[in-house]
Amino acid sequence: MSGLLRICTAGSVDDGKSTLIGRLLYDSQSVYDDQIHSVEKASKNRTAGPIDFSLFTDGLKAEREQGITIDVAYRYFATARRKFILADTPGHEQYTRNMATGASTADVAILLVDARNGVLTQSRRHAKIARLLGIHDFVLAINKMDLVDFDQEIFEKIQEDFADLLAGAAVHAIPMSALHGDNIISTSERTPYFTGPSLLEYLETVQVQRNLPNLPFRFPVQLVVRPDADFRGYAGQIASGTIRVGDTVYTWPSGRSARVRRIVTWDGDLDMAFAPQSVTLTLDHEIDISRGDVLTLEPAVTGQKFEAELVWMDERPLDPGRTYLLKHGTKTVTAEVNHGLVLNQIGHVTVSTARPILFDAYDVNRLTGAFIIIDPGTHFTAGAGMITGGVREATVPTVAPVTAAERIARLAREAASDEEAVELVRQALEEMLA
Repeated sequence: MSGLLRICTAGSVDDGKSTLIGRLLYDSQSVYDDQIHSVEKASKNRTAGPIDFSLFTDGLKAEREQGITIDVAYRYFATARRKFILADTPGHEQYTRNMATGASTADVAILLVDARNGVLTQSRRHAKIARLLGIHDFVLAINKMDLVDFDQEIFEKIQEDFADLLAGAAVHAIPMSALHGDNIISTSERTPYFTGPSLLEYLETVQVQRNLPNLPFRFPVQLVVRPDADFRGYAGQIASGTIRVGDTVYTWPSGRSARVRRIVTWDGDLDMAFAPQSVTLTLDHEIDISRGDVLTLEPAVTGQKFEAELVWMDERPLDPGRTYLLKHGTKTVTAEVNHGLVLNQIGHVTVSTARPILFDAYDVNRLTGAFIIIDPGTHFTAGAGMITGGVREATVPTVAPVTAAERIARLAREAASDEEAVELVRQALEEMLA
């Protein structure tokens, strides 16, 4: 198994997320000797045993003093079978917005539950956020099983509690002890009822859904490149799909079309490009394109009103009577939300924008289905939203027809000589007047 797997932890406070990741790093020999010596020294006078594995990820001084995770800690490690990026996210309710940040790019979520406490409110909240963020593969890590004598009934009861909450997702439940290493790297003799793979074996072999190149083509324009009078290109990162030289693209929301003449990169021109490559496209004729427009290969959904799940991240409550900034891809517009939310609340809302935007449902395309709400006064990121499938008042616009004047102008530009241009224009006029 090859490729990079992005993982995030989720769950309530003190469920052992940092200890689990520290143990995973330590047992897979993914920490340096100096880090081990530093952690061993810092572990003295603590109750976590000879080595406190949580200190491998709890990097902030406040985190070490309080024994909690506050910020998102990212760690990279690799085995012979796969490379990983781990996001250790905080469990405290007041840091829920940090958890959403860590989960936004994850392929797999490790949802920890303390076997003594069972499913708590924050466990449910994190599971819901992870599902809203499009995560389909979960490890239900029922931790601290050593404190309940590895009781099979407790393990199965917690599994049942999550059955409805994670409906539709692929869930691999593991009874474990992060402190003692049971079912982390290899299976434990203390859980004879568990016959599945250990945590590391599961992470090395899980097949995640990555189909960006196979999705419809979406290219949010980030910059119009004009180094000189002879070159005009449109730079950005391909959000999804594949583009080839010669393809006809449409720009939204205007609906104008043109053919791709070149796909330009720093290393030279390409015949084809796909997500998530960053490229500059040049077209066979000039059309009005600016930052925030989106290029597609076919008509797409645009609109000024859509439904979404919104995670509110600002201490100042969402005011439905107030106008906010909405950033969607490379486009920023003013917007209003139909009802209020408070800090860390998740709600189903209707968003109205001042100008049309092109969007997809988040579960189809994370990049064109996601947006953030910005407070125009403080420029603080106040909310993160995921567009749902139920869209109101959205339309599939018709492609704007090419006018006679545009057709004649295009023929003249594409001609190799003045004589050819005159002849092409003459033929076109005869066809129009016939």
